[in-house]
Amino acid sequence: MKKLFTIVLLLAFALLANMSLVTADHHGWWAEAAAPYAGTTIRGVSESTPPSNYVADVLAPLFTEYTGINVEFETTSWDQMYSKAINDMEANTGIYDFVYIEQDIIYSYLAQDYLVNLTQAAADHPDLAFADYDEAAFTSFADYFKNADGDLFGVPMEAFVKVYLYRKDLFENADIQAAFEADYGYPLTPAETFEQYRDNAEFFTGYGEGMDMDLWGTTVQGSTGHPASTYEFLESIGPSFGLYNWGINLETGSAQSANGGALDGDTAVEALSYWVGLLPFAPPEATSSTWDEVASSFAAGRAAQGWVYGENAAWIATDETRSAITGNVGVRLPVTAPGVIEDAEMGNGYIGYYDGGAFGIPHSSRNKEATLLWLQFIGQPSVQAEWAAAGARITHTATFDDPLIAEQDTKVDGYYTLLEEQGPLFAGAPPFPFHAQVREIIDPFIHRVILGELTAAEGLSQAAAAVDEELARLGYGG
Repeated sequence: MKKLFTIVLLLAFALLANMSLVTADHHGWWAEAAAPYAGTTIRGVSESTPPSNYVADVLAPLFTEYTGINVEFETTSWDQMYSKAINDMEANTGIYDFVYIEQDIIYSYLAQDYLVNLTQAAADHPDLAFADYDEAAFTSFADYFKNADGDLFGVPMEAFVKVYLYRKDLFENADIQAAFEADYGYPLTPAETFEQYRDNAEFFTGYGEGMDMDLWGTTVQGSTGHPASTYEFLESIGPSFGLYNWGINLETGSAQSANGGALDGDTAVEALSYWVGLLPFAPPEATSSTWDEVASSFAAGRAAQGWVYGENAAWIATDETRSAITGNVGVRLPVTAPGVIEDAEMGNGYIGYYDGGAFGIPHSSRNKEATLLWLQFIGQPSVQAEWAAAGARITHTATFDDPLIAEQDTKVDGYYTLLEEQGPLFAGAPPFPFHAQVREIIDPFIHRVILGELTAAEGLSQAAAAVDEELARLGYGG
C-alpha cells in the first residue's frame, strides 16, 4: 500500500509540474481551439512502455482538462498493439484515432498509405496549428517518420538506443575484481571486446553459482516464441559485428552472399554463433525473454551485464519500487567489432538500433482534427522534460539541456549524454516496406538456432534462401 501511495504521489507531482508549464504556454488557446470537439473521445493504442504509461497516466488527463476532449489510451503488449493497429487500418474500421508507429514499420505504413500527412494537415487547418509546436524542434529521429518530401507522418513520442548496462556494485567490488583477475589474468572492467564480454559472462555465472546467488553473467533477448529474438540479432548483435541492413542487398534483391547479400555470410554466422553461445551464461528465462523480460531480469539483479533498451535505463537506475539495483547501474556503448564504430562515423554502418516510435493518425480515424490537437499537445516542448525523466526518452533537442534532465543524467550514469553525443552512431531500421513479411520469415530459423535444432550456419543459410524467395515474390531482384 505504501508503494502504491508513493506512485500516486509521484504522478500527482508530475501532473502539477506539467500543469504549470502548459498553463504558462497558452492555456486558453487549447480550450478555444478544441471548443468544436469538446466531449469527443479519441482512442489510441500503444505498447505498454514507460513513455507510453506516462502518456496514459499524466499527459492524457491533462489534455482532457485543457480541451474537454477525452482520450482513451490502451497500453498493451507489443504483439497485441501491432495486430490491433494494423487490423484496424487494413479494415478501415476507425476504431483507433491514433496508433503507435514503431520506427521499423513506418515504411510499410507509408507504402500502404495508412497514415495522415501531419505536416499537410496542420497547413490545411491553421486554426488548429499550435504556435509552440514546431516539427523542426524534434531530434533527427523524426526524420525516420517523414516521406521523401520531408512531410511528417508521426509525432515522435519515444526515442532511445539499446545500450550496454552493467552492475557497478559487482564490477567495482574489490574481492570480485581480485577473483576475476586470478582466473583470467587481466583486470575486471565493463567489456570493450566480445572476448571480454564473454569472459565477464562466464565469470559472473560461475561466481553466482559459487556464492549461491541468483546471478548470471548476461542477458539474452532470446524468446523462441516471439520476434524479439530476431530483432536482437538483426538490430543489435549483427550490427555490432558489422552485419548491416539485415544482410539484405536491395540492388540485387538478395540476402544470400552468393548474390550480394550477407545474411548467410561469415560475419552473420560469427555474430549469431557468439550470441547463442552466451545462453549458458544467461538466466533460465532467456529463451522466453522479450525486451520486457530482459529489463525485468536486469532490474531484479539477475544479470551482471546485458544489452538493454534505453527506455528502461531510467527506472532501473532510479525506481526503488521496481528495481533492486538502483544506484548501481553503469551505462556504456555496446561492444563492437573492430571497424564498426569507424563505419558508423563515416555513415557506412551503425553500431546498433536507434529505437523508438511515434503517434500517427490513421486515414480511418473518424476524429482527425481532435487527434491533430492531441498530437501537437504531446509534441510541444513544455511537456518534454518530465516525460523524458520518467521514460528515458528524448525527442526534442532542447530537452537535453533541461535542468531536470541534467540532474537525472547523473543518476543514470550519463545515459542522456550518451544518447545526445553518441546517438548518431546508431540507426533506425532499414527502409524496407517489406519489413514485417521478411522478419516473419526469418523468425523460425533464429528460433531453431536458439533451440539447438540448427547450427548458426545452417539457420542463416536457410533463412537467406527463404528471404530471397519472398523478395522475388515481391518483385525484387532480377
